[in-house]
Amino acid sequence: AEKAAGLIEGELAQVGQTQQSKNLDSTIQLVERNQTELLSQFAQTYHGISTTDYAYFGRNFWELPIKTDEWIFQQTTITETIHFSGKENILLWEKGIGELKARQRSKAPVVITGLDAWGDYGIAVTQMRHLPATIYTGDAFDDNTCVLVPHKEEHLAPIWCFCSSLQYNEAVRQIDQALKVTYPTLVKVPFDLDHWSRVAAERYPDGLPRPYSPDPTQWIFHGHPADSTAPLQVAVARLLGYRWPAETDRTMELSDEARAWVERSAALLPFADTDGIVCLPPVRGELAAADRLTGLLAAAYGDAWRASKLDALLAAAGWAGKSLDSWLRTQFFADHCKLFHQRPFLWHVWDGLPDGFASLVNYHQLDRKRLEILTYTYMGDWISRQKHDVAAGVDGAQARLAAAATLQQRLELILHGEAPYDIFVRWKALDQQPIGWEPDLNDGVRLNIRPWLRVPDVGKKGAGVLRDRPNIQWEKDRGKDVASAPWYGVFRGERINDWHLTLAEKHVARGAGTFPP
Repeated sequence: AEKAAGLIEGELAQVGQTQQSKNLDSTIQLVERNQTELLSQFAQTYHGISTTDYAYFGRNFWELPIKTDEWIFQQTTITETIHFSGKENILLWEKGIGELKARQRSKAPVVITGLDAWGDYGIAVTQMRHLPATIYTGDAFDDNTCVLVPHKEEHLAPIWCFCSSLQYNEAVRQIDQALKVTYPTLVKVPFDLDHWSRVAAERYPDGLPRPYSPDPTQWIFHGHPADSTAPLQVAVARLLGYRWPAETDRTMELSDEARAWVERSAALLPFADTDGIVCLPPVRGELAAADRLTGLLAAAYGDAWRASKLDALLAAAGWAGKSLDSWLRTQFFADHCKLFHQRPFLWHVWDGLPDGFASLVNYHQLDRKRLEILTYTYMGDWISRQKHDVAAGVDGAQARLAAAATLQQRLELILHGEAPYDIFVRWKALDQQPIGWEPDLNDGVRLNIRPWLRVPDVGKKGAGVLRDRPNIQWEKDRGKDVASAPWYGVFRGERINDWHLTLAEKHVARGAGTFPP
């Protein structure tokens, strides 16, 4: 309708054909370009890596406790222009000689480009929507992100001021109105170096800021709850023993402010739980989770800590007028899943009762031994107490005992790992598939969490074992597998994830042939 009205009432734009031939690449532009210098004269554009199988090659950095040499940080897209953002992902690079490179050699649709930009500072522009920009710090980047690297270092600030302005999006959209702008187009726009140099000098008299972010989903986050966009979430993570990459990688470039916060974060290390299991009720002589978390928060805020401060933190988390214990029991895990992109690394295990057994566990530390400790030691103590209370006639004890016994049985199913409580990794051969609960953290939360969401009587509101159900699906991934993939023939090239294998199949493949005792 708008087009029809525009044809009748709109003003015509008249441009000469000769002028169009003078445009860069002879692009058709409906405005006359008076500015002779283009951004391309001052910066080079680079296109990122396209893996064509990101479920295999990509993770969020928090899915691993520490980034090993197999993985590298990878800049990704952003939604709003900000100094530093898009720093959530890591890429399975394997020093450039691993599976990703092998697929490129086998002529699979893998595109490895942009390496010449690595190590340089520049501007990372998301190629969609309103072209939001952020400062690029030299990492790998994906194929929806275009990186502009200035030819001269002194031009970085002026180019940043231009790319982070509304004028930049308007200039690009005069040339390309596509949903995703092609990366060479992003420098084919007029650029007034003198004007933007004056803007940069006024806006950044001491130069552009160095890497800093209060957002815990960014790998440059310093790890301290008192300077965070989600202080309670950060405090719980610290209590469970998690540390951010900026704390463990001393070679990471950070601003002086971020480095100071990292130093303050080190003072909170004594509050971290040793086994990554923190029960919400007091169990095995340990304080309740809310009491332990309050102690950590008091240490983090120091002299600024007051009871009113806790009330303010709960209100900011949408839990005004309620207790910290009720937030942990009711809302924490749902908020955690949402904040960390439905790839939670802190899991809330519960028996389904509001006053029953519940525990927060650090997924990074939850190997088979610690799951056995949770199942038999922590829960064993809780079950013994409920049996004692049943004998003493305590109200509700019988229900708590029954719920705890059911939870223990479900955890045993996960420990044993018979289908459908198994882990299946589509890029691993049958003899490499996990037997029982023996997760490989490199495979990611999405695959390893599956048995925890496949217990009996699972409803939409909860998983039976986990307090809430993360929005995780196991439908087949986009694209076709390469012919050398372990399950290529079984799935005819489809990237199937929701597949179950029996323990017998796995044992035979490993040469055992029988179940262990």
